[in-house]
Amino acid sequence: MIPKVNEELVSTIERQKMPSRTYKLNMGADNVSGHCDGIEAVKQAVYKALHTERYDYPIYSWNYGAELKDLFGQQLTYVYAEVKRRIEEALLQDDRIYKVSDFAYERTARDTLHIIFRVESSEGNFESELSINV
Repeated sequence: MIPKVNEELVSTIERQKMPSRTYKLNMGADNVSGHCDGIEAVKQAVYKALHTERYDYPIYSWNYGAELKDLFGQQLTYVYAEVKRRIEEALLQDDRIYKVSDFAYERTARDTLHIIFRVESSEGNFESELSINV
């Protein structure tokens, strides 16, 4: 027997947006102090996800982080295509982030690639950047 759906009950359920309040990372001072919320919390989540190598830390889910370390030593044409996909994959795991776009690449040193991209989120849009060794 298949149970019947109670339409009245389903129509009264409301989804609530969870707050994104979290501890504030002070990047320059390498410490944690205070709290942040809103777009600052999303920016911090982007930074943290891209600077955490996926599968390296058992404390994190396998859905968290980015797979970037194996790009070292690869051909640059491969890296350009693959890093875009991997950044999108890492950031779109966060339900606050809707879209990652407008990728721009700059070779800043012989073995460093600097990537600038735009993040569209529920809290607002912003540019972010990442440097990786290639």
